[in-house]
Amino acid sequence: MKKHTIAIAAFALCTLPAVAGATPARPGGYVSGFFGVSAASDADVTSIDNQFGDVFNDRVEYDPNIYVGGTGGYDFGHFRLEGELSYKHAEISSITDDTGFRFRGVDGNLGALAFMANAFVDLHNNTPVTPYFGGGIGFAVLSLSDTYGSDTSGRLLLYPEDDTTVFAYQAGGGVEIAINPSLSLDLGYRYFGTTKGTFDSDWITTTKLKYESHNGMVGFRVKF
Repeated sequence: MKKHTIAIAAFALCTLPAVAGATPARPGGYVSGFFGVSAASDADVTSIDNQFGDVFNDRVEYDPNIYVGGTGGYDFGHFRLEGELSYKHAEISSITDDTGFRFRGVDGNLGALAFMANAFVDLHNNTPVTPYFGGGIGFAVLSLSDTYGSDTSGRLLLYPEDDTTVFAYQAGGGVEIAINPSLSLDLGYRYFGTTKGTFDSDWITTTKLKYESHNGMVGFRVKF
């Protein structure tokens, strides 16, 4: 993740001289596209064996992965409303059960396709750099893959593949750097979270978890 952060910072520094004489973009409708890095927080996962009623509580850790998306909205001058479609991906790196046993050879992933309604406040000033902050609410489709791990008895299917839809929320901020009156560079951070989702398409096992992540992004915004 450090490499991605350094690359984004270097890109921003290289861009600043070119926009030093620019002015903040005018109000109006806009669209944007962005990409970045998503670092999912460790999660408590509950799985229930529906045949015997056994309950298993695991601690799941993830590796950082991609964060991509786009928005469309309207800038009122100091206040923006927008709709957002984005996707975050997390590879499961380790699973530890409630006895402290860590499964070997873990293989699985979790994706979050989010549909959000956002509101942001822009702190315009006499420079081309405009800080902003805000957040949004919406829903997310969580997609859990078949997730495997090994213990002393061999290879096990720990969480069956399934999708579920949950309430989602986010908050964050960043800076908009004007390149010209219609185009700007957007550097931002978003904290994203969901309510707990239930994965139960496999009648043998029910899996419950919620998704939280820290997301850094770089994008471009075009105003009309």
